[in-house]
Amino acid sequence: MGEGSTVKRLPPRPHLELELQPAAAREQKAAQVRGVSSIQAMREAICEASRALPAITAVPRIGRLDGAAFRARAAEGLPFLMAGVVKRWPLCALTPQDLRERFGEVPVRARVGDYVATAFAPDRAMQDMSLRTYLDISEAPDSDLPPYVGNLELRELNGMCHWPGYFEKMGPPRFWLGPARTVTPLHCDYDDNIFAQIWGSKRIFLAPPHHGDYLYPREANPVLFGSPFDPEAPDFEAFPLARQASIVEVLVQPGDMLYVPAGWYHQVRALSFSLSSNRWARGVPLALPGAV
Repeated sequence: MGEGSTVKRLPPRPHLELELQPAAAREQKAAQVRGVSSIQAMREAICEASRALPAITAVPRIGRLDGAAFRARAAEGLPFLMAGVVKRWPLCALTPQDLRERFGEVPVRARVGDYVATAFAPDRAMQDMSLRTYLDISEAPDSDLPPYVGNLELRELNGMCHWPGYFEKMGPPRFWLGPARTVTPLHCDYDDNIFAQIWGSKRIFLAPPHHGDYLYPREANPVLFGSPFDPEAPDFEAFPLARQASIVEVLVQPGDMLYVPAGWYHQVRALSFSLSSNRWARGVPLALPGAV
């Protein structure tokens, strides 16, 4: 899709360069960033700690927490939702039309084609375009799987967010923009995660880390594992062990912030045109009692 010469370009996809590095080097770098001796040991410790967690049938909805209260609750190792935490962010007051008018020339990278089937592949189909072009094509009603702007750093938008200081060290904010039916399939990140819903609503499925034993995970990188199982359309003939997975569902509404502990599997689907943002911690997960 052509763009005018005034549209800035995004840098090359950095993960393609990372894929060229030896696996051991990638894992060593990830461990250094998080201050742990071994990413594999951290993953194993997360899964082992999760075996002692109580089973949950719902994600609790609570109010705003200060930093100390957040960390104390997160140390329990269970997800929770803080209602209304982001309602006062200036970004929440904007509309898609505001984005088109104010930030239309911002470059974005959209996932296109069957990006669910190739969600965790380094060479999945992506297309660079302006935010204005993306908003235009995302309104097309005839697409079974609409293009999705996901996991993209957009500094122009982050200037209108007020992130709480829940983690000592956080990665940059990542934005997720798209209409209903856009989806991120089941996966787990081995970093603590806070997820802010700015517009629209999303349905999120969650399963504890040790239930990866039942979800056929495949490593995408040392801190990211994807699962081929779809909790929205379960195929137990293909994935019989998934019958044993304990999966809970939570609806995230505008203004909500969801805490997803490190290692928890999650699948995210937009139920309406949505804008979300998240940040991953870059340290020892809060549910682990000591260094790894």
